[in-house]
Amino acid sequence: MEAPSPTKTATAFEVFLAFLIQGLTTFGGPAAHLAYFHRAFVQKRGWISEAGFADLVALCHLLPGPASSQVGMAIGLRQAGVAGALAAMAGFTLPAASLMIALAVFLPDITRHIGDGWMHGLMIAVAAVVIQAVAQMARTLAVGPVRAGLAIGACLGLIVATGPLAQICVLLGGGLAGLWLLREPTEVGAGGSDKPGPEAGGSAIALGLFAVLLIGLPVLASVLANPGLGLASVFYRVGSLTFGGDHLILPLLEREAVGRGWLNTEAFLSGYGVMQALPGPLFSFAGFVGAAQGYGPGGAVGGVIALFATFLPGLLLVVGALPYWERIRAQAWARALSAGVGAAVVGVLAATLWDPVLMTAVRRPADWALVAAAYVFLAIAKLPPWLVVIGFAAATAFFLP
Repeated sequence: MEAPSPTKTATAFEVFLAFLIQGLTTFGGPAAHLAYFHRAFVQKRGWISEAGFADLVALCHLLPGPASSQVGMAIGLRQAGVAGALAAMAGFTLPAASLMIALAVFLPDITRHIGDGWMHGLMIAVAAVVIQAVAQMARTLAVGPVRAGLAIGACLGLIVATGPLAQICVLLGGGLAGLWLLREPTEVGAGGSDKPGPEAGGSAIALGLFAVLLIGLPVLASVLANPGLGLASVFYRVGSLTFGGDHLILPLLEREAVGRGWLNTEAFLSGYGVMQALPGPLFSFAGFVGAAQGYGPGGAVGGVIALFATFLPGLLLVVGALPYWERIRAQAWARALSAGVGAAVVGVLAATLWDPVLMTAVRRPADWALVAAAYVFLAIAKLPPWLVVIGFAAATAFFLP
């Protein structure tokens, strides 16, 4: 049977509905999301070709931001312009984001009625999820002595020096080391995607707006003393610096949210654990952290601000980079920079695994056995993360009321 044509177009509303279905059904994390997208938009709907889809996946793994969500945004952009990109982002994010904001609003009541034993189970499951993420990323991003050395150095550096500035320095250092140590010959004859991206003029506007917001939001928030702008500036910075995959939002947000005293480590990791049990992008966790600040009625306004500010950099970068991608991907320096940053990202996530994830989840020697059991369920038995999270939360809620 002949494959569907890759030239079909859709309206922004059709894009929204298609990605809303994905947001309701795509369990399993970023890698699983891409498999769902391939089936839905390459094989079933024919919105993009095999080559075009592979091209978008490569681009979105190079850019900072939520890679799987950015692939969705790029598909929406090709179908219905910027409105389609926004529709894809909204549809894919809405289900999980709504539940995470609601969790932040009602978490005190839930804890008061059923105790906090379930939170310990969530933290155990989160530890296993992060161990699995570190192992998977290391197999692809930290291969070979140079990349492994960069990852180990980044991890040790962040165990010694903490804070958002230290993470930025580690990522920049990884990129510079990659430029120096990992440069390979330039690719020849890279394949193109099946439909053109946005015009170069709109691309330049998007890239300029990305830079202006990154620099200007903190300044504007300080000058106007506006808490909403202050919240937006923090989450915009997090979205702009999340290189290497969706899981990196955990260390970046932890440094910002827990470091600022917005919520304690236990509540932070519990929210992240609940996110593992939901479909849709892991970046929806930003809605929980934003809503926990109590800005607006019940904190919901803060959650919406946090979500939009976290996803916006990824959207602007996709719109900005797509027209230039063919030229960028063929350059040896771009691949070397990406390789160095990717190796550093493994170290950043490994440092977060040690502190605060394991340091918070492991309260007694027996907890090491629970973490190991959760990891076996995930990595060996291949159970879905949502099932492991729910199972451990239920078990500890029963035994630790």
